[in-house]
Amino acid sequence: MATDARPVLVMTEVDDPTADLVIEELNERDVPVVRFDSFDFPTSLGISADINGLRGWRGWLRTPSRLADLTAVRSLYFRRPNDFDFSHLEPQAARFAAAQARFGLGGLLADLPGCLYVNHPNAIADAEYKPVQLSAAAASGLRVPPTIITNDPGEALAFARGVGRIIYKPLYIGMHDVDGEPASIWVKEVSPTELDESIAGTMHLFQARCDKVADLRVTVMGNHVFCVKILTETPDLLDWRYDYDHLSYSVVEPPAGLVDGMRAYMKRFDLVFGCFDFAVPQEGGPIFLECNPNGQWGWLEDETGLPMTSALADLLERGTR
Repeated sequence: MATDARPVLVMTEVDDPTADLVIEELNERDVPVVRFDSFDFPTSLGISADINGLRGWRGWLRTPSRLADLTAVRSLYFRRPNDFDFSHLEPQAARFAAAQARFGLGGLLADLPGCLYVNHPNAIADAEYKPVQLSAAAASGLRVPPTIITNDPGEALAFARGVGRIIYKPLYIGMHDVDGEPASIWVKEVSPTELDESIAGTMHLFQARCDKVADLRVTVMGNHVFCVKILTETPDLLDWRYDYDHLSYSVVEPPAGLVDGMRAYMKRFDLVFGCFDFAVPQEGGPIFLECNPNGQWGWLEDETGLPMTSALADLLERGTR
C-alpha cells in the first residue's frame, strides 16, 4: 500500500507539551511532521515560493532537518508560535523586518492549497474577539450572560444596578507586567463603588455574575466532542484556573442542544477545533462564557483518560474536514 508522503506542519514554540503529544502520536502513525516556530525565522527557517500565470504559489519551507513542499501540505496545526525575533536590529528596522516577515511568511502559510488548518490563523484571530464570540454564540442558540462592553462609567454603573452582582473580564487574554514580572489578569467580581472614572480610560467588559454549581469544558476536535464537568472545592470560585490543585473532573454527556449550538458557532468562524467554557447554573441550561480557538486540552486527557491526542491526530492525519 502506498503511503501518504504529505507532511503535517506544526507551528509552535519549542516548549509546548501539548504539541509534543500530537507529534509523538503522528510519528507512531508514520505521518511526516515538520515542526517549526516563527521565532526561528530567518536564522534556521527559510521559505520561498513563486506564482506565475494561472497557477498558484509553488515553493518550499525548510528547517534544519526537514523540507516541505508548500503545494503538498496535508494539514497545519497552528498551535502556539512565538513572535519573530529581530532584536539584533535597531528598533525601526526591527519593526519593518517583523512586518515583512508577518505578511510574507504568514501570507504564504495562510494560502496552502488543499491544506486543512487547525485552525487557520485568520480564523483564530477573528474568533478571539469577545464581542463577536458572544453575538455568534447567541445567534447559534447558546445561552449568553447579560454583558456590557463600555468605557462609560455611568453606563457601567447602570448595568450593575440592573443585573446585581457583576464580574470584570479582560477582553483579551494576555499578559501584563507587575513590578517587572509577567502576570495574568483574571476574572474578578467588582462592586458598584469600584466603577469610577478610571473606566473611561479604555474598554471594559462586565457581565452578570452566574451563581454556578459547576463548569463545563467542551473540546471539539473535528467530529469528536469531549465534555468534562469541572468541580472545585473552593466555594464561590469565579474562575477554576485560579486553583488547579482543588479541582475534580468527570466525563459527562453534553446537555441536549449544546452540540448543535457549538457546531453552528464553529461554522460561523470556520473552525475545526475549539475549547468551549460553560457555567452550569443552579437552574436552566449551561451559559456560554467563551470559546478558545487555540486552547489547552492536554491536562484534561491526563485527568480523564479521554483520547484527545488521538482525536486531534486523526484530524491532522486525515487532512480533510
